[in-house]
Amino acid sequence: MPTVVVRNLKNEDLGKMELPDAVFGAELNEALIHAAVRNFTANARSGTVGTKTRGDVSGSGRKLWKQKGTGRARIASIRSPLWKGGGNVHGPQARDWSYNLPKKMRRGALRSALSERVREGNVVVLDAITFDQPKTKDFVRVLSALGLEGRTLVVDSLQNNNLVLAARNVQNAKVVGSMGLNIYDLLRHPKLVLSRRAAEELAQLLDPQAKKNANSMKAEGDPVEGRRVEEESA
Repeated sequence: MPTVVVRNLKNEDLGKMELPDAVFGAELNEALIHAAVRNFTANARSGTVGTKTRGDVSGSGRKLWKQKGTGRARIASIRSPLWKGGGNVHGPQARDWSYNLPKKMRRGALRSALSERVREGNVVVLDAITFDQPKTKDFVRVLSALGLEGRTLVVDSLQNNNLVLAARNVQNAKVVGSMGLNIYDLLRHPKLVLSRRAAEELAQLLDPQAKKNANSMKAEGDPVEGRRVEEESA
């Protein structure tokens, strides 16, 4: 079971915290991470690019000259792709690039990436991330005290307004909530800072056995609901 040191904002050691092996001790699965990143970037595409075909450009529809007898090449319309200002052939058109990736694959990729960050020693767990005022210099001072340089991802509650406001002008730092953690941000930021509460929330959200445990507890507590769960599983 992975163990990390819990620190405060002054980088003082407050003890150790054990992280669940199912979430923070998973094996590295590069193919799964690659699939999750491709899905994230595809869903982020706006898909609004588009070129004009011969039916979209302006121009007369009449035949410019007769078919034969002029010595020139035959031409049907000035909007032909062969002419300057004519339509485009096989150009990109607006489309929806998004597609669904199974939830188990997305969560599995997050577990794999989180576990690799722990093995690299790039995960910092803080007891609490609290600021008296939303001052950017205070946030930068904390990063410096923790020895964090370069791109850093901070995971804490988005209700922590002072943290969100203090970090929004720092170019190399980004604050996200536990529910908003995604594979792209996790890979783009080599350093990861978790509050103790965020680490516990991620352990609960990404636990592969969480749904099974909930179903078993529901089955034990309510006989009717338990029969329903058994029928669905069957």
